[in-house]
Amino acid sequence: MSASLVVFDLDGTLIDTAHDLVASLNHTIGLEGLEPVGYGDLTYLVGHGGQVMIKRAFSLRGREISDEALQRMLAVFVEHYAAAMPGVSVPYPGLIDAMDRLASAGHRLAVCTNKMEGLARRLVDGLGLTSRFAAITGGDTFAVRKPDAEHLLGTIRLAEADPMRTVMIGDSLNDMLVARNAGVPSIGVPFGYSDVPVAELEPTHVITHFDELTPDLVARLLAR
Repeated sequence: MSASLVVFDLDGTLIDTAHDLVASLNHTIGLEGLEPVGYGDLTYLVGHGGQVMIKRAFSLRGREISDEALQRMLAVFVEHYAAAMPGVSVPYPGLIDAMDRLASAGHRLAVCTNKMEGLARRLVDGLGLTSRFAAITGGDTFAVRKPDAEHLLGTIRLAEADPMRTVMIGDSLNDMLVARNAGVPSIGVPFGYSDVPVAELEPTHVITHFDELTPDLVARLLAR
């Protein structure tokens, strides 16, 4: 039997990146004279990558942005964000212990995020977590990204695992949809950046803390 796989979203699931994302976004849009966004805006901004963050920040301020300006500003955002990485971003409480439990029970781990792969790897590496993951994929790894099933299925293939023995963990609609589209059970976490309660996104199961992420829970979900 192939090893089971637990796939994590990154921002708002594995790592609390809110402070650093907002700081880099405000640096970027400030150069264009936009008022800064606040942490209360994060649920609207995060989850689709830096380009969408910038577009949505402009939308929040009632401003149009051209494709040319967007690409220029994305480069500014990426440079600022990467230079400070990992900044003050930290794993969520209980995560490291949960990953230790899963690994000890023989589960493989992976990351599937809409963040650019280079930024995702730099963040994970900066926090000393890279060796824990069989695969790390971003929004530019494949021709598609979450919620397209192929983003998750491609991650599973890179981790040399089986979709029938995979669980997806995330905080957003994209995470629940990609799991559903790929035919994979999902675990929702409520401490991330969703703009609605995660239970309303209809994950297979909800945990409120990583203390609840156990090999037994994964086994129960895979047996359904």
